[in-house]
Amino acid sequence: MSEHNHPHDPDGDIEARVKSLENLLIEKGLVEAAAMDELVDTYENRVGPKNGAQVVARAWTDAKYKQRLLADATDAIMEIGYAGRQGEHMRVVENTEQVHNMVVCTLCSCYPWPVLGLPPIWYKVSSYRARAVREPRAVLAEFGIVLERDVEVRVWDSTAEIRYLVLPRRPRGSENLSAQQLARLVTRDSMIGVAVLDAPLADPVNA
Repeated sequence: MSEHNHPHDPDGDIEARVKSLENLLIEKGLVEAAAMDELVDTYENRVGPKNGAQVVARAWTDAKYKQRLLADATDAIMEIGYAGRQGEHMRVVENTEQVHNMVVCTLCSCYPWPVLGLPPIWYKVSSYRARAVREPRAVLAEFGIVLERDVEVRVWDSTAEIRYLVLPRRPRGSENLSAQQLARLVTRDSMIGVAVLDAPLADPVNA
């Protein structure tokens, strides 16, 4: 299969096309601008990666919560208020020094909307969906992750029945940070498993 260059995917202009469609709908009076802004805010902020980051930060700072999260992710995520369509059946898999997890949906683009928002374009691309299973180390390397040979890579295939979230490793040097500060370090890609989190350069500004 051709090289996986997700930043240059032919569908890379989809956001511009969506924006044009949005403007057209507003101009014709079919959609109110305020309603569109509310929808975008919902999926980018309230139903999005910030939610997943809160889950991760809570797991890093609360050992009992982490146990509940790994045992029954759906209930544990609901504990802190995140639930809804595309998040009814969740499983959280933990990255460790010995294991690195990554998530894919080989059939379409099943994705945990309540904790990650809308899926990135590259997640839907056929090359990612096929190669993540067939040659995960090569795909990870293209995202900038080069793992030691003794690190096991596990690929989890999301479906309509179950969706996965990666619990990334806590960054070194973050031991004194609060859960709120830690949440700012967590990225969407780290919760898919195609990024690792760097140590903070400095303590984030207190909220």
